[in-house]
Amino acid sequence: MGSVPNPGELTELTQPSFDEFQHQTSLMTGCTLMWKELSDHISSLEANLMRQSEALKRKIEALDSETKTSLDSLKKRELSIDDSVKIAVNRVELLKKDALKTLNDDNPDGEVDNGDGLLQILKSTCLRMEAKEFWNFVSGRKKDIELLREKIPEALSECIDPAKFVMEAISEVFPVDKRGNERGNDLGWACVLVLESLIPAVVDPVIGKSRMLITRSVKEKAKEIAETWKRSLEERGGIDNVKTPDVHTFFQHLITFGIVNEEELDLYRKLVIGSAWRKQMPKLAVSLGLGDKMPDMIEELISKGQQLDAVHFTYEVGLVDRFPSVPLLKAFLKDAKKAASSILEDPNNAGRAAQLAARKEQSALRAVMKCIEEYKLEAELPPENLKKRLEQLEKTKTEKRKPAAVPANKRTRASNGGPMPPAKAGRSTNAYVSSFAAPPSIVRSPSHPQYPAAVPAYPSPPPAMYGTQTPPTCPYMYSPEAAPQLAGSYPGAPMNYPAYGGYGNGIAPAYQQAYY
Repeated sequence: MGSVPNPGELTELTQPSFDEFQHQTSLMTGCTLMWKELSDHISSLEANLMRQSEALKRKIEALDSETKTSLDSLKKRELSIDDSVKIAVNRVELLKKDALKTLNDDNPDGEVDNGDGLLQILKSTCLRMEAKEFWNFVSGRKKDIELLREKIPEALSECIDPAKFVMEAISEVFPVDKRGNERGNDLGWACVLVLESLIPAVVDPVIGKSRMLITRSVKEKAKEIAETWKRSLEERGGIDNVKTPDVHTFFQHLITFGIVNEEELDLYRKLVIGSAWRKQMPKLAVSLGLGDKMPDMIEELISKGQQLDAVHFTYEVGLVDRFPSVPLLKAFLKDAKKAASSILEDPNNAGRAAQLAARKEQSALRAVMKCIEEYKLEAELPPENLKKRLEQLEKTKTEKRKPAAVPANKRTRASNGGPMPPAKAGRSTNAYVSSFAAPPSIVRSPSHPQYPAAVPAYPSPPPAMYGTQTPPTCPYMYSPEAAPQLAGSYPGAPMNYPAYGGYGNGIAPAYQQAYY
């Protein structure tokens, strides 16, 4: 008989083949997933390489274009040198003849009633290279600043070396003020005016502003002046305390002579932020190379509560979409109202709180209305409500200014039948008579040291300044209805004080506050 097969042996023979099958299946699945991942990674690398290749290709094309443009510009500048030199030489010869003619003229200075006379004097000082006389003339005619702005560039073109002439002219006040005790008059406006007017006079006549006709020695001198000004910052109290006109002059000096230093952009940034309220600061900041830093500067101005200044900067660099103007102006007005409220609550300004608060809000309203008009924001922020609020504040201020109704100062007899006051009572040593309107007054305590000088202590010999319940026999210097007001230091709200103890009648004279 044959043997019967053992089922256990069959199980042992078939089980390993099934496990092997599952193992092979899992390996195939893993290899498939890995292959897919590698394929995706390689495809991503290829796409990334293609993008980088395209970007590099565009950069190379841009560099080639810029190189070609630069080479063409250099070639043009090189070819223009001869023409510029010829023009300059001819101009120097012409200026030399004019200068000699002016020196031989016994009366080079004419009347300055009009622009021609002013231009004649400016040209005379420029031809003679009399920098000090030029500076004294310009700095003393601030009222004619617009006329000077028009005529100075033409006059500076008459100089042999306009750049050197301008540096010598402003050297009295820049980089360091050398006037000693005469520093009270700020001449920053004159420095900026002369430096701005120099640019048209040193522009290359052939290729324009891309090349300034400033010699290397003058430019080195300008750099030394800039370094001197920076060293003097500590004497001025640091960046936070430097005067805005000085900052403006410094910036204009850098721009005019083309000596902006990219390594000092952080210093320029701090100075711009400190004087951001100056109207010309946004344009100066761009000219100084701070265009890339403008977003951070605008955010810093907003964080400091200078939203109005931030609006001007946004329009200068085209960031209005990123920093919308209307929310900034509304926030500025809101901060102004808060500041006005804090002034009203300040006990240190009790006498002038209402006036100072109104002035603060009025200033903010006018600034915002001007900004709306300048940037055409009427559709987004109608100014009608702002105008109404401004009119309301001005009306309140006008009402407070109205003086108290005082009867006509007629020479009538006193009610007690006393003699008529003298016609020229103002000449009396005890009387106070003024032909001017009463100044702002405030009622002070009778213990204040001003009262013994203004009101004699009772009892005193007649004539008396004020009446009493028992009239003296001597006449009044003034009728009781027209008692003079006492002048105070600060205007405040009308106040009624109780009777002063030293008057003897138990009735205090009524003092009416005068607003202005």
